[in-house]
Parts: sequence; C-alpha cells; structure tokens
Amino acid sequence: MTGRRSRPRIPLSLRRLIAAAFAMLLLAGLAGACAPSIHDRGAVHILTADSDVNPVMRQYIDRGISEAERTHARAVVIRLDTPGGLTDTMEKIVQRIQAAKVPVIVYVAPSGAKAASAGTFITMSAHVAAMAPGTSIGAAHPVDVNGGDIGGTLGTKIENNAAAYARSIAEEHRRNADWAESAVRNSVSASTSEAVSMNIVDYAANDIDDLLRQADGRTVTVNGQPLTLSGLDTATRVTNDMTLVERFLLILSDPNVAFLLLSIGGLGLLLEFLHPGVIAPGVFGTIALILAFFALGTLPVNWAGVALVLIAFVLFAAELHVGGFGAIGIAGVLSLVTGGLLLTSTSNPDFQVSRWLVVATGAACAVFFFTVVMSIIRMRRMPAYMGTQALIGASAIARSDLDPEGFVFLRGERWKAIAADGPISSGAAVQVMSVDGLTLTVRRQA
Repeated sequence: MTGRRSRPRIPLSLRRLIAAAFAMLLLAGLAGACAPSIHDRGAVHILTADSDVNPVMRQYIDRGISEAERTHARAVVIRLDTPGGLTDTMEKIVQRIQAAKVPVIVYVAPSGAKAASAGTFITMSAHVAAMAPGTSIGAAHPVDVNGGDIGGTLGTKIENNAAAYARSIAEEHRRNADWAESAVRNSVSASTSEAVSMNIVDYAANDIDDLLRQADGRTVTVNGQPLTLSGLDTATRVTNDMTLVERFLLILSDPNVAFLLLSIGGLGLLLEFLHPGVIAPGVFGTIALILAFFALGTLPVNWAGVALVLIAFVLFAAELHVGGFGAIGIAGVLSLVTGGLLLTSTSNPDFQVSRWLVVATGAACAVFFFTVVMSIIRMRRMPAYMGTQALIGASAIARSDLDPEGFVFLRGERWKAIAADGPISSGAAVQVMSVDGLTLTVRRQA
C-alpha cells in the first residue's frame, strides 16, 4: 500500500519574501488608486500648494500642470499659501510656470494666507496673479541658516542675483519691477489692497468664482503666444489635490524626520548586530533607512552629513566589538551630532535639522550606549556554566550542623555539603564555592 505523498513545505524565509512582495504590490496598487483621475477636457484645474517651497511641491505643481496640458485645460489655478523655501526649487517652479502650455493663475488664498519669500517669485511669475482679502506678499530677502542677513561678498552676490531675478520676472509680466526688487533688498511686504494698487498682482478675488470671473477675457502670453482667456467662469472645475504618496513625501521632506529615520535605522541595525537572529530591530532598522534615504531625496542633502551619521553607528559597533574604554563610543556620539548639523546643504532655516533635536538624539544614544548596551556586553562576557557548575555562587540554607560535613537545602533539593571555613550551625545561610560530584563546598554567606 502506497502512503500519501506529503506536500513539500515552503521555507519560512521564502514565505516572508513572498509576503513582502505581495505587500509592496498592494501598496503600489493603492498608490495608483489614490492618484487623481482627470479626463474632463477644457476644464479649469485647481491645485493647492500650502506648504514650504520644497521638491515635493515642485513635483506636485509639475504633475498638475502636465495633467492640465494633457487634457487641454482652459487654465490651472494654484491656490498658494507658503512662508517660502528653497531658492533652487522656487526657480524650477517659476520655469515650469513660464514654460506651461496652458495659462497658470496663482491665487494667494484663503484669507490669512501669504506668499512670502520664494512664494513672492512664484506669484509674480504667473500669467494671472490674484490675492484673497486679508493675505500678504513680499519679504523675499535671502537669509542665512539662522534666519539673519548673509554678510560679506557672498551676501551681496546672492542679494543682487535675487533682486535681478525678481525684477526680470516682474518685467516679463508687466508688474511692478521696482517693488519686486525692494521686496528682495529691503524685505518689504504688501497687503492685498496695496498689492493691487501698486500693480504687484492683477486683482483681488473673494473666492474661486470671483477669481475666474475676473480672469475671463484677459489676454496673456502663454508659451510665447498671446491668448485670450475665455469660458473660465462656466468651465468644469477639477480639483487636483496631492496624492497620498505626495502627502507622505511631504511629511518625510521635513529634515528633522529624515534625521530621526536615519538615526533609528542605524540603531536598529546596531541592535541586530548585538543580537543576530532577532528579526524586529533589523527589519525596522532597514525600513527606517529606506524611508530616510527616500526623504533625503526630497531635500538639499549634504552627503557628508549622511556619512557621518552612519559612521557614528559603525563606531558604536566597533566599540562593542573591540571592548575599549569608551573612546570609540564618544567619537560615535560626536560623529552623530556633527552629521545631524551638516545633514542639509542649504542656508534656509526651514530646511535645517533642529539643533535641539540633534543634541537630544546624541545624548539619548550616549545614555543608551553606555548603560543598556554595555550591560548586555558584560552579560555576554560572563563565563558560561553548564550542569552543576551553574550552582557556584548560589545561596543555600544549612539543614544540619556542618562540622565540617552535613546537609544544605538548595533550590528545592537536599545536598551533601562540606564547610570550608569552620563549623556552621543549622539554619545558617551559606554560599556555594565549588561542586565535586554531588557534594558542595560552602562557606558562610556574608
């Protein structure tokens, strides 16, 4: 009789790999499903840019304009609210607006919003620029890492370049070039009514309906050709918000988040090094590092700073392996703090890692390293005992007088014992010094 053939078992590692691949496919499908589907042709596309000017905003605006071009939209409205951001990213957004094949309207809204610093350049580069009541524009002077003026020859060069750039944008769209230059050199700002009266923006609008109604009939230059805007107030409106992936990227684009992910990733791999085979630290450390590098891809990163952060955990591992007196560990803490301070390569304070966060993280790693980790190392260096040898150092109670032989009670069992330091009376606490077969050598417990 032939027995039933058993099915071959899939190795655990292969099952985990299959599960991870399935999860990635599921996330990719979810990301695709969350992306907006825009098919209406001749519509007005409305984007909302309400964050710092960073690469994520640039990618979002680029995608929104490209989608409007693909569907031959009548116009793109960028609802803007930003305190400013990266100069190079702002320049790329301005270039994308100027190269757009559809009219781009920048609308500083809602009430209380602002188009400060880099936002000033973006607003003035639009084919149509408008502001909601209670908004402001301006204060476009370049600043250093501490938010102050950039001194010396470098500061003069940066200021002159920014002023010339602001003037050229304003002149191209027939707006107030003198004010644009003053916004850079003197950090002047303007309210909604002032911006309209000084020809900084085209008009004030209470809402999107009012915005499109006033824009309708205006003639603008789009991609080098004159174009009269028409049918905006009656056109279908399509809201093209950020996808879930873009919002997730926006969260990750915070330099503080990137630094924390980089540190957590290094710490996770360090714990995996200490305890090989423990899955959780290594897995979470790897995931954190992947997210950290993903975040760094959206920031003006200084790779020397990244290298210093990672080297810090290499030094921690080296200290554990070498077993020195802590010098390598101290070097690791210094490397971590220095790397955090140098993580980004911009003078914009909005894209710098908080110094308090860097110092706190370095201090936490130092405390963790010199307490928990060193305790683990001490335990690992203790000699390994097996069988009866594990009883050495244990406490017992004398069950009879030991003079010198007698009996003791140890871990629920009765053992024959010999007193090594003189007679011991019954009931006294003793400590095991050595084991010879089934006989213990004990002494009075101190």
